[in-house]
Amino acid sequence: MNFLRPSLPLAAGLLAACLAAAGCSRWSETDAGAFRVVHNSGGRTLAYAPASGVKLVTRNRFAFKDLNRSGALEPYEDWRLPARERARDLASRMTIEQIAGLMLYSSHQAVPEPGLSDAQVRFLREDNVRHVLVTSLASPETAAAWNNNLQALCESLAPGIPANVSSDPRHLPVADAEYNAGAGGQISMWPSSLGMAAAFDPGLVREFGRIAAREYRALGIATALSPQVDLATDPRWSRVGGTFGEHPGLAADLARAYVDGFQTSAGEDEIEEGWGYASVNTMVKHWPGGGTGEGGRDAHYAFGKYAVYPGGNFAQHLVPFLEGAFRLDGPTRRASAVMPYYTISHAIDPGGENVGNSYSRYIIDRLLRTEAGYDGVVCTDWGVTRDARAVDGFGTTPWGAEALTVAQRHYKIVMAGVDQFGGNNEAGPVLEAWRMGIAEHGEEWMRARMEQSAVRLLTNIFRVGLFENPYLDPGETGRTVGSPEFMRAGYAAQLRSVVMLKNRAAALPAARGKTVYLPMKFTPARRNFFGREEPARLDYAVSREIAEKYFRVTDDPAAADFALVVVDSPEGGTGYSAEDAGRGRNGYRPITLQYRPYRATAARARSLAGGDPLEPSADRSYRGTTARAANERDLETILAARRAIGPKPVVVAVRVSNPMVFAEFEREADAILLCLGIQDQALMEIVSGAAEPSGLLPIGMPADMAEVERQNEDVPFDMKCHVDTEGNAYDFGFGLSWHGVIRDGRAARYPKP
Repeated sequence: MNFLRPSLPLAAGLLAACLAAAGCSRWSETDAGAFRVVHNSGGRTLAYAPASGVKLVTRNRFAFKDLNRSGALEPYEDWRLPARERARDLASRMTIEQIAGLMLYSSHQAVPEPGLSDAQVRFLREDNVRHVLVTSLASPETAAAWNNNLQALCESLAPGIPANVSSDPRHLPVADAEYNAGAGGQISMWPSSLGMAAAFDPGLVREFGRIAAREYRALGIATALSPQVDLATDPRWSRVGGTFGEHPGLAADLARAYVDGFQTSAGEDEIEEGWGYASVNTMVKHWPGGGTGEGGRDAHYAFGKYAVYPGGNFAQHLVPFLEGAFRLDGPTRRASAVMPYYTISHAIDPGGENVGNSYSRYIIDRLLRTEAGYDGVVCTDWGVTRDARAVDGFGTTPWGAEALTVAQRHYKIVMAGVDQFGGNNEAGPVLEAWRMGIAEHGEEWMRARMEQSAVRLLTNIFRVGLFENPYLDPGETGRTVGSPEFMRAGYAAQLRSVVMLKNRAAALPAARGKTVYLPMKFTPARRNFFGREEPARLDYAVSREIAEKYFRVTDDPAAADFALVVVDSPEGGTGYSAEDAGRGRNGYRPITLQYRPYRATAARARSLAGGDPLEPSADRSYRGTTARAANERDLETILAARRAIGPKPVVVAVRVSNPMVFAEFEREADAILLCLGIQDQALMEIVSGAAEPSGLLPIGMPADMAEVERQNEDVPFDMKCHVDTEGNAYDFGFGLSWHGVIRDGRAARYPKP
């Protein structure tokens, strides 16, 4: 959506008209302050910053931006031509330094104020970076103003390539935020991907994509670093919550809906083949599937670098890509970009090479480019060319290429068929790779290879309209992002994501106005996923202020009608302990999905993958070692509430990031709710009966940790699931409503393979 067109007053005045000798021109120009908007009657709307030095040229009574200041209309400046044709023309005109910059994707950039930082100006000017990843935004209006400054700078640098701003997912709820019918916010709040999967409804995910795309474009974001379509076939993986679950068919349908929602524009906003001003490029991840890390470990660390396939199930992990993101119902046909994961897909390359997926010619050139026929952008995950520092170092991930120099890693990645380097602001290594290619293949061949990537990258920028109009009206941005309509849709989706697993003796719903006991939750000091230390704290697990709008709240169990205990699923560690390694052990530990200390007596005696350059003699087995959940006290909170409340109902709400072992406390709970990324208010709506639970499990819950150890990392549905006191198995597709087990046909559409 072009956010300038509907909001700029025509009273800003006509600045140019009637320029063609044969009659009036078909364009007019209005002043928007720092930039001007050009309205082509029956053609594309343009915007440019006069301070950038860009002028207009007129052909056939239409206006075009003279981005390279030549005074002529070059094919890449002609908005009447197809995006791919324009991209080829521009790529052929670019210097190798400009192409190298185009192949970079910036490290994470915060936006605390409208102005650009010195570092941002430097990598835009000196390294020709045009793909920028943003993280925190001070406000929607600040983001819009920063975008305009960013785009004006890029426009001032010939050949005038606009910035393609991107974001990781940013729609998760703020737990204690309140919702009402007129609520607006920083951005609409939706359940996690796993939560949306619990609705078993591609239509819901498509609607999310449509709304999220409008909010992204209002913020200046034209590429989403999502969806994450990895199959969650190992319940221990730390990124399960970002997936659509373990079923290949459900994941494929939701991937297709997500990409269609984000990418498809319509009506006056359309440019070509469904693309337009309302479109957002999607970067589907992580090819060829990142959910099979050995022992459930994640590849952001060296100890999790190997993806393994003990069940021989590699091909099934391609299904969400091949049958989902690459086979859309909408006219854009396929996701416009792909991100491989960090992992080494161990023993998959028939040639025997074991390297990270971005380095693998077999994984990228053969499987993705040739067999899957994919000709869109391929971008590495962030930091894959940085030197590895330690086994437990975060975000330095040159797996399988540790012995190469940084420049050699870039060259190997380019030769594998990758177009872009995530998290790299510096063009130097790409230019060194260019020189290596000339030495091996000659300049003509290497120029063609670099232009091939440039065309792919530029096509994605052209077809979302950024070359014509990258500017935003901050006022319209403020009205669009987090609008009441969008907040309402996200809140409704949260309610649909809640899964009720147990409701013994109709403990729920609890009548509004009853007295509820809310025990305090203790969170110990710990190191988070990114290695940062977080202090200990003691507080309510939900907003007491919100709870009091539904129930009388007491700290005295004897005065309560029921207890509501809100906990997090077990935080079972990363699978490695530097302290253990320092004591002469190999450092590997199990990742536990239970609260109590877990000793891995059923684990493999030997790891599946081989040695490691950082520790060449180490075996990765953790058999016989013990892991402790960081939040073990959550279990004691549940059990203490049962002791304190006596025979009255205990309702347990679990904020789930991973599957978990329910056997430790399920017998003591009268009702169990799974919260997959919701506001506290949505939980109270369910508990009070204002809304009815309708979610279904998108992934099974294991009977015990022995089942977790026995299952294969690459195979879905190969665990025995927990069976509760009511005789219900917590298996894929299970969920309860107030009337009992839900059998409405949604789960039947996705039978287990």
